[in-house]
Amino acid sequence: MNSFRRPAPWLLLLAALAAAPAQAAPELPETTRSQLETAFQAVDAATIKGPTDVAIAGQAVLQLPSGYHFVPAEPARQLLAAMGNPGADHVQGMIFPAREQEAPWFIVVSFNPAGYIKDDEAKDWKADALLEEIRKGTATANEERRTRGLPELTVAGWVEAPQYDPETHRLVWSLSSRLSGNDQPSGVNYNTLMLGREGYISLNLVTDLASIERLKPVARNMLASLEFDAGKRYADFQPDTDKVAEYGLAALVAGVAAKKLGLLALAGVFFAKFAKVILAGAVVAMGGFAKVFGRKKKPEA
Repeated sequence: MNSFRRPAPWLLLLAALAAAPAQAAPELPETTRSQLETAFQAVDAATIKGPTDVAIAGQAVLQLPSGYHFVPAEPARQLLAAMGNPGADHVQGMIFPAREQEAPWFIVVSFNPAGYIKDDEAKDWKADALLEEIRKGTATANEERRTRGLPELTVAGWVEAPQYDPETHRLVWSLSSRLSGNDQPSGVNYNTLMLGREGYISLNLVTDLASIERLKPVARNMLASLEFDAGKRYADFQPDTDKVAEYGLAALVAGVAAKKLGLLALAGVFFAKFAKVILAGAVVAMGGFAKVFGRKKKPEA
């Protein structure tokens, strides 16, 4: 007899997004809802539990700690596309907490084979100019979100201006954004990344503004758990043969931020509108999950 495997708590939270009543959030188009349902199923089937080592794009290893789940590249890309973020070719996976949290969050893990990125311009950040470039990119991305019936985004400002460590080649910065029609910042992208010989790996944490200070250590510790393989490290660069990126760190921040703010297009609705659904407890969450997948659940054997 087939038995039902109880989904991870974080997946229940995501499922509540698609299953929430219409009065809790704007009604999603049927196509978007269907894509979300299919993505939930794929994610649940592929989840890897920590502690374990996860290979990232043949470039590095992430030592996933206990208490976290990792979703591999294909189902992660499928979920992001359903959430209004198409073109996630560089995504290598997603990280979720294994246990229920006061506020929902996830981390998107990506590798961009941009080549060796020179870091000398990090000595003179122009935060205001960077912010303006990010806002322009977000305005362009809003055109895609409108076609999918998803809320548009406005960049509110820096939560943490870019900070680069030349010794470890790690970069951290954070932006807050608000959804269309909402005057209060509703979501935060907390970006951490590490430069390598052939490109960079980013870990982009998405959550709400009220939770970011509590979750900063989670993001930084996860970045510290990432190490490039021998021969792939920033120090292994060979100037005579290796590809050099066409841009530096400033352009990297602007380009990555404009793209990844899109993670908040639907997740921001989740954070802002579904807190009551989440806090209502596991029974409500399971009910929401059942509504998404349209089948009765059986207890584990």
